[in-house]
Amino acid sequence: MRIKIPDEEFKDRVIRTQEQMKKEELDFLLCYGNEAEPQFVRYYADYWPSFESAGVLIPAEGEAVLLIGPESGTYAESNSRISTIYRLLEFRESSEPEYPGAVLESFSSVFQKMRKMNGSKRWCRFGIAGYALITKVIYDSLEEALQEEGDVEIVKADLLVSRLRAIKTEYELQCMQEAYRISQEAFKKVLNGLHAGMTENQIKGIALAEIYAQGGEGEAYPFWILTGEGTNQAISRCRNKVVQEGDLIQIQIGARYAGYASTVGRPVVVGKANKGQRKMIEAVIELQETILQTVRPGINAGEIARIQREVLKKYDLEDCILYGPCHGTGLMEGEYPWIEAGSDFTLKENMTFATCLYLGDDKAAMGLRMEDGFRITANGTEAFSDYRREVIEIPV
Repeated sequence: MRIKIPDEEFKDRVIRTQEQMKKEELDFLLCYGNEAEPQFVRYYADYWPSFESAGVLIPAEGEAVLLIGPESGTYAESNSRISTIYRLLEFRESSEPEYPGAVLESFSSVFQKMRKMNGSKRWCRFGIAGYALITKVIYDSLEEALQEEGDVEIVKADLLVSRLRAIKTEYELQCMQEAYRISQEAFKKVLNGLHAGMTENQIKGIALAEIYAQGGEGEAYPFWILTGEGTNQAISRCRNKVVQEGDLIQIQIGARYAGYASTVGRPVVVGKANKGQRKMIEAVIELQETILQTVRPGINAGEIARIQREVLKKYDLEDCILYGPCHGTGLMEGEYPWIEAGSDFTLKENMTFATCLYLGDDKAAMGLRMEDGFRITANGTEAFSDYRREVIEIPV
């Protein structure tokens, strides 16, 4: 039986958001998302736009509505947890078809409808979650419609939603556990099929096939497999490079399930690891173990970043740090909050993170990553994935 978050939890998310909106004196909140980063929309509507973009419009009081593009009506009706759906031209795909004859809404007409539903109180502050994502076309259209309402201030409201999402419910945790189970199964398939002579994309294909076979929605992000020279890439894509004996391979695999993302990262060596490879791998394994043993409720996040530097200093690898050591995870593989050197917040039970332990040696053109998801429990941590935290060598 597939795990599914119930409708009641989606409704509760809107209610909790409205409570926070009132504290921050927001009259409306537009939660924007697109195909690559759907999190703000999916959190409230369980809707994942394709080609087009989407938004959830939440009033401080009353029902939320889903805003979609012209082509997505039947798709949205079959998937959305929000029943009131409006099609707007502004949310169309980037090739900008005109849809002659189509009867579409505008921000102005939607606002008029919501006034009838939710009363005529004057609007003063309008928040946008997904502020860094929203297109100028949509923003300009929104701004023009709000000018008709008077002097309305538009504010960035990403943190309002992100802070609500940071503490996961039991249903969310179950979805994340399943996403990580799928990713681990895909990783096992990769290790069983990996050999010299394959391309990076062929290895990725093994993982993707298993993700779908195990019931995943697909990639949690465009994951990468990097082999040999040039693995010192903190973010990348498969290059179609051929695996050679002796290569260090940076493998990143992540499945998405019921909207929730996962990520499993491991360094793998084809053949026997040389001295330099083994040193970096052993360092990142110790770092992973130390972090998971240290994290607990009540600790300051900055302490975890300090530990990262202490461990890597033992290996003379502190100059190989780019960021980290952890980031939040949930509807996106990487989401609020990050744990970094400047972090100053308290860790809480049922926050979920991924260890994001990238080490890059630019002189040797070599890099690797150890990555697993975990939740903070009452006494420590519970890992979502723990497969083969060791020096992994593939026989040749």
